Amino acid sequence: MNTLSWKIALAYIGVIVGAGLSSGQDLLQYFLCFGKTGLVGVVILGILNACFGKIMLSFGCYYRADSHAEVFSQIAHPIINRLLDGVLIVGSFVMGFVMVAGAGANLNQQFGLPLWVGGLLCSLLIAIVSFLDFDKITGVLGIFTPVMIVMILLVAVYSFVGKSYDLDMLDQAARTIQPAIGNVWLSVINYYALCAMTGVSMAFILGGSVVRIGVAAKGGSLGGTLIGIIVLVAAASLFVNIDQIKEADMPMLSIVNHIHPWLATLYAVTVFALIFNTAFSLYYSIARRFSSGSTRKMRIIMLAIVGAGYVCSFFGFKKLIGIMYPILGYMGIVLLAVLLLAWVREHSNIIAEKFFRRKMIHISLKKQAPDLDVSRKETELFRKLGEASPADTDELKKDIHEAAAKILENQDDVRKYVKENISVNDEMLKETIREKLSEKQEVPEENPRGK
Repeated sequence: MNTLSWKIALAYIGVIVGAGLSSGQDLLQYFLCFGKTGLVGVVILGILNACFGKIMLSFGCYYRADSHAEVFSQIAHPIINRLLDGVLIVGSFVMGFVMVAGAGANLNQQFGLPLWVGGLLCSLLIAIVSFLDFDKITGVLGIFTPVMIVMILLVAVYSFVGKSYDLDMLDQAARTIQPAIGNVWLSVINYYALCAMTGVSMAFILGGSVVRIGVAAKGGSLGGTLIGIIVLVAAASLFVNIDQIKEADMPMLSIVNHIHPWLATLYAVTVFALIFNTAFSLYYSIARRFSSGSTRKMRIIMLAIVGAGYVCSFFGFKKLIGIMYPILGYMGIVLLAVLLLAWVREHSNIIAEKFFRRKMIHISLKKQAPDLDVSRKETELFRKLGEASPADTDELKKDIHEAAAKILENQDDVRKYVKENISVNDEMLKETIREKLSEKQEVPEENPRGK
C-alpha cells in the first residue's frame, strides 16, 4: 500500500482517537454500561468507522477541499449546508474544549498536577503547532498513534493472558454505570455521529491534501479499520477490569498503572498527545474555515479559539462528556445522512475522476520524461480533464505535475509502478470521457518510459 495512504491513515486515527477513546471514558458511558451487549455495539462502530472514513477522505480529495464548507456547498442543499456549517463550527469548538479538559484530567490523575495546568499546556502546544506548515502538521498528527496502539495491545495482553473471568458478574458490574444514552443501538449511531462530527472537517482537509483519490480512499478505509480494532481491544480490556476502573476519569490509565508505574507515565504522555491531536484538528478546521486562505488570518483566529476554549474547559472532563457528547451526536446524525446520500449520488463521478487524474498523471509523466514526447491530442486531453474536474483546475494541474515528478524521482522502474498503482483501462476511459466531456475522442496508449 502507498506510504502516503499510511501517513493519511495514521493522521486520521490521531484526529478521531482523542481524549475519550484513548482514556476509555467514552467507552464506559456509551457502550460498556450495557454490559456484554455493548461489545457488539463496538464492533458495529468499527464497521461504521471504516466505511465513513473512506467516504470522508474521498470527498475531501475529490473536491480538493481546504475546509468542510467547500465540500458541503457541493453535496448539500444550501439550507442544509448552512445548518451543517454552523453545527460543525459549534461542535468542533465544543469538542475542542472537552479535549482540553481531558488533558487536564489526564495529567491530574497521573501526576497530580492541577487541572488548569494540563489544559494550559495543551492549549499552548496547539497555538505553537498552528505556526507550522501543513505537511509538518500532518506528521505531528500521526506521530503518537503507533505508540498508543502498542500501549493498548499491552493492556490487552495484561488483561487476558493467563486470566479467566466471570462474564456474568462483569456484565452486572458494567450495567451499574450511568449510560449517556438509554439504548445501546441508538448509542452506537449517536456515538459514531459524534466521531464524524469530530473528524469530518479535518478528514476533508487531509483528503484535500492528496491528489490521488485512491490514496485518500485507502487512507480513510485503513484508518477507520484500525480505529475499529483499537476500540474493540480497548473496550474488551476495560470490560474485564470494570470493577477497578468504572469510577475513574481515565479508566485506561488506571489499568496501565496496575501493570507498571513507568508504563503508566508513558501512556499518560501518549494520551496527552492524542488529546492534543484531536483538539488541534478541531480548532484548526474552524480557523481554516474563516481564514479565506490567509495563513496569517488563520493563525490569529487559532489564537482566539485556543484562548476561548481554555476558559470553557474548566467545566470538567467527565461531566462534559456526559452532557455535551449526546447532544453533539444527535446533531451529527444529520451529517451522516448527508454524507451517505451524497456518496450514493456521486460515487460514479468520484470513480471517473479517480481515473481522469490517473490519466493526467500518465500524460504528465510523458511530458517530464526526457526521452518521450506528448502529442497535441494528449495535451488537449490533459487540459479538458483538468477543466472537467470539480477541483480548482490550475491547482489540480500543478499538483498533478508535482505528483508525476515525485514518481519519476523516487521510482527506479516507473513502468512497473504505473502498472501496479495508477493503471488506466483506456477503452473504458474513452467511454467515460465521451459521457463526461460530451465528445468522442481517442485516448492514445502510452507508456511513461517507453518500451
